Amino acid sequence: MDDRSYREGRVREHSLHLVNRARLAITGVREVMTFDEREVVLDTDLGTLTLRGEGLHIRQLDLESGEFLVEGTIGSAIYTARNDRKFGARGRGIFQRILR
Repeated sequence: MDDRSYREGRVREHSLHLVNRARLAITGVREVMTFDEREVVLDTDLGTLTLRGEGLHIRQLDLESGEFLVEGTIGSAIYTARNDRKFGARGRGIFQRILR
């Protein structure tokens, strides 16, 4: 799915469900760009989403369905435009680089 697909309305549902700032379920995730205990950067159907917090741990990741679950102390969730993405080698995510 590219930015043209978004403009034409062909986007999977994208949602965030935060519970007590400790558990965040997200749909519409395309790829995990980077992650550690303080920051997770995701490529979503609606742009790049950066999560910041403490003790962050990925509990579920299903890229086929776009479902993602992270636990820890969630401090912020910030979107940036897809063309502002500065992560990944030549636009590829961390899992694609590891598994090549």
